[in-house]
Amino acid sequence: MTITAILVDDDKQLAESLIPMMEELAGVQVIAVAETPAEAVGLIARYEQKWQLLILDVVLRNGSGMHVLQACQNRLPHQRIVVLTNMATAGVRRRCLDLGVDAVFDKLTELNAFFDHCKASEALARPI
Repeated sequence: MTITAILVDDDKQLAESLIPMMEELAGVQVIAVAETPAEAVGLIARYEQKWQLLILDVVLRNGSGMHVLQACQNRLPHQRIVVLTNMATAGVRRRCLDLGVDAVFDKLTELNAFFDHCKASEALARPI
């Protein structure tokens, strides 16, 4: 089963390389990409029943990924949120988990763990 995802990251080069890797290594199909919190909130609303995984960076152009989490407060039980960031400090991890994020990964050092988490999440995803 494929997991449908929204990717929220303002690094276009990273997104272009990450999307095919997620498809191949973790069965994740990115259905939309946002670079700002406002774009992300719009996509979350637009695809409210379709997305199963939200992949979110903390530092975004024109704002913070933390603001995006507010738009996910009423997410469906099968929808997961993963933070993938260069700012994966202990404090950021704690704050994200307190706000309901399912997992936090460092972009530079924890990509394999991120892919493994996505594969494990596939079992929790409901068919679209």
